[in-house]
Amino acid sequence: MKNKYFNDAIIGGKDITASYTKKGELLRVMYNTPDFRQFLDFFHTGVKINDSCIIYLHEDQNNKYNQYYTEDTNVLNTEIENTYFNLKIKQTDFVSIKNSVLIKRYILKNNNIIDLNVNFLIHSKLLSNPNNMVGSKIENNVLMQYSHNNTMCMFSKNNINAHQLNDTENNIGSGVINDKDYIGMSADSSINYEVGLIKPGESKELTIFMYFVDNEKISQEEMWKNIENIKKQDISHEQISIEKHWKKYVKDHININLKEENSEYNKKFNKVYKRSILLFPLLTNRETGGVAAAVEVDENLSQCGRYGYCWPRDAVFITRAFDKVKMTKESEKFYKIFCKNTQSKNGMWEQRFYTDGRLAPCWGYQIDETAGVIYGAYEHYKETKDKKFLKDVLKMCENAVKFLFIYMDNILNLHDDSDIVKNEIEKTYHTENRNKLPVSYDLWEMNEGIHLYSLASIYSAFDSIIKMYEVFKPEYEEKNRLKLESINKIEKKIEFYKKEIKKYIDENMYNAKENTLKRNTKDEITDISMLGTIIPFKIYNPKEKRIINTIEKINMTLRTYTGGYLRFEGDHYREGKSPWSIATLWMALYYKEIKENKKAEECIKFIVESSNEHGLIGEQINNQTMQPNWVIGLAWAHAMFVLGTGLPANKNSF
Repeated sequence: MKNKYFNDAIIGGKDITASYTKKGELLRVMYNTPDFRQFLDFFHTGVKINDSCIIYLHEDQNNKYNQYYTEDTNVLNTEIENTYFNLKIKQTDFVSIKNSVLIKRYILKNNNIIDLNVNFLIHSKLLSNPNNMVGSKIENNVLMQYSHNNTMCMFSKNNINAHQLNDTENNIGSGVINDKDYIGMSADSSINYEVGLIKPGESKELTIFMYFVDNEKISQEEMWKNIENIKKQDISHEQISIEKHWKKYVKDHININLKEENSEYNKKFNKVYKRSILLFPLLTNRETGGVAAAVEVDENLSQCGRYGYCWPRDAVFITRAFDKVKMTKESEKFYKIFCKNTQSKNGMWEQRFYTDGRLAPCWGYQIDETAGVIYGAYEHYKETKDKKFLKDVLKMCENAVKFLFIYMDNILNLHDDSDIVKNEIEKTYHTENRNKLPVSYDLWEMNEGIHLYSLASIYSAFDSIIKMYEVFKPEYEEKNRLKLESINKIEKKIEFYKKEIKKYIDENMYNAKENTLKRNTKDEITDISMLGTIIPFKIYNPKEKRIINTIEKINMTLRTYTGGYLRFEGDHYREGKSPWSIATLWMALYYKEIKENKKAEECIKFIVESSNEHGLIGEQINNQTMQPNWVIGLAWAHAMFVLGTGLPANKNSF
């Protein structure tokens, strides 16, 4: 599988999420969750015109491209003009809202002065491995590429003109395929549709359906019945219906007054905001509420540890944005289903999961994953005032708090032999020299130790659980005095830990000479995550001198000449020279908090102007091109954009 780093456009619906290049090449199809399973090794389409070889739609020296979404929808249009034959192809891709179908609609127009005889070819290879081999079969004008668990059915209302199930790579370039076999063992296969003679000025249309089947849930009989029903659809009507669905979705979820579109910047700002609303559901598991960080970019692990998973920490920021755009049901699912199902017996959450709640590959333990969930659950309650929700997640949060107590005891070197639960947890994490929890990574997952951001998240989690208790205290006073006594003991313990956290920071993460904060106990490196003490966790007043000095240091060391911000000094991830959208938006949130609105808008402007042509925000931005240069459509970045722009500048977004 070749590396496919840039998802320039993303579409989806029901249980499919798909990504494309800016030239319209289909890169990935995720079914039946946003992060699993990815089907495609590659999916190439092309045309044979008269006696030519294949002209690939996604790469030909004579092709010109123009790509855009139908406004306020997840319907993607790619216009491809072959200047040699003067054939213009409009490719429109969208996913059904009701069925597991990706629809590829092609309108081919002859702008030449001669007749063009056109054949349309598809060469599709699915990801395969020895434990889940892919085979192929032609039946009833359907190409089925199947493995043990799933089947991808490809068909049209037109009949297949020719097919090749084996060794198709050897001759696909000629534009001529031929195979006598109806079934084969190859992971890649090709089919041909005869579009026919297109006269000058004439247009012809071809629609390709890609229907995805869960073999465990859908029988063969049901599959064929569904295929026949899909073929009967009026495609124009279906496209209009899907466009209406997404337009209504955007309208229903806009929660701010968008800018008057009297400038290119204002138009782009609105595009980014609306694209954020359209992206969120494509990354969210409808059953569990788990949210993928992004559509995957690096299956080969050549540049990173992969992105197509749900980090509880990221999702806490993302669900805050969900609440701002009236996706409160999705937020509720995240806490009530995903978080409950993924919490370890000892109360903690691991680094990351699949969006269905199964544990994903991890490489470390991060305490802010646990603390963040408590903070986020209370923030969701603040938005909805849903007491039933809070009651449903209270026990989960209490269990997490117990784990945080143990973590703090390890840091502070406190030990209580009478605490049986604590001793059992420490025994689980027994190391050669001591009974202690493993050392936590920071939120960037690059440094082990004790971190300012992590302690700030714990402080905020403790604060949040106290506020949860305040909601229920009147009820406990009346009906459950024992519970009230227990709460009073916990609150007393929490107040002790809150004081100890501040004391620990003062003694270990404070540079008295410069009157600035330090990111951890090991170094003096400036890190944007130090802002966590203000936004969102509010340990310190933003007007405190130590905070003002820390901000000055951030601006001197992390702000680039374009106005974007780095994560931290000496960052070596992907060379570490590119500004991060998260870091820049974090600064915008800080400036909004202290009502320096002009500086906040400068940060937001950087993000808007560096988003791609569709309004998708990249994780990092190239300073020279001012374009995303890694992970396009990062959920955390879009969430922080919504949080930074979704409320008036004199009100804290968090």
